[in-house]
Amino acid sequence: MSEAVVDDIVAVLPPLLQSLEALSFIARHLNPPDFGRVMEAAGAPDQALQAVLARLADWPEEFAHLRTPLQSAGAAALAAFDGLRAVQNGHGDLMVVFRALRHATRAQEALYPLAARLPPVSNFFLDPPSRDDAGLLARLAQPAQEHTGILHDHNDAGSRGGYSLYIPEYYTPDRAWPLVMALHGGSGNGRGFLWSWLRDARSHGAILVAPTATGSTWALMGDDTDSPNLARILASVQACWNIDPTKLLLTGMSDGGTFCYVSGLERASPFTHLAPVSATFHPLMAEMADAGRLRGLPVHLVHGALDWMFPVQVARQTRDLLSAAGADVTYRELDDLSHTYPREINAEILKWLGGER
Repeated sequence: MSEAVVDDIVAVLPPLLQSLEALSFIARHLNPPDFGRVMEAAGAPDQALQAVLARLADWPEEFAHLRTPLQSAGAAALAAFDGLRAVQNGHGDLMVVFRALRHATRAQEALYPLAARLPPVSNFFLDPPSRDDAGLLARLAQPAQEHTGILHDHNDAGSRGGYSLYIPEYYTPDRAWPLVMALHGGSGNGRGFLWSWLRDARSHGAILVAPTATGSTWALMGDDTDSPNLARILASVQACWNIDPTKLLLTGMSDGGTFCYVSGLERASPFTHLAPVSATFHPLMAEMADAGRLRGLPVHLVHGALDWMFPVQVARQTRDLLSAAGADVTYRELDDLSHTYPREINAEILKWLGGER
């Protein structure tokens, strides 16, 4: 690799990764009344990125395999900040913020192929405590196993009912692996929600499935076309990889979390653990749930004290109702969480899935 190309990578990667971290910070701490303060706290790494990204334009074509992911990720990160800055300056509303943050997941998707080539990118896609794990770093330094990494099945933008999948690159079939099926929120899709969990699946060794609802959101009312689809997807994954049948987690955010209850409390549900996040729950769900299914069912409930869509009192009531019905409930209330996804709880949920308390 030429010295000039190395110099450009060294110049571009820090502000790019800092921009992506800042976007994750904004997404995690987003609370409408505090939007201005959150933006100020995130800083302006996008300005540094904007200043250096043009350096990639003149690279020789032989380095296109590096240039294209960096340019695509950089452009998506800048597009995200453009939308956020517009709202910060009084032009737009919360929906503009949500649309802007979708560019952040596109940036991560564009950048991820470079994790196998560039150590700083690989470290970015690990949770911070795992970045010093010598054993994990050694496993990731080996060539990826066949049929691992990120895979998509009929899950392009705008499609419904497909799924995205992450198999750790160091997967081997000689042991059974825990599985996380993560359900997106009401306006999302599985391809984007995959990135809410990828760091942790990669760091801790879990197979991750992120499906997209068959309709505009999950089947919370009327005919349930999603539960059969989730069962189909699960069976498809189990047919190809060695999955631990005692560690099948169904989790989700907002509408996805609510659908964890709708589907996961059915007698026929194949999932062994439920972890709804920022979800709502109607008391009739507990009354209609199969009593045998509820008895001893591990449920890890996470909710924010600042949630403006589903007030925290709903989560507290849910905890009490499920506990009274015999479920084994773990309850986590986050004082600084609004109606967003708290990615920092993933490692804790994986430990809980593995039987750690």
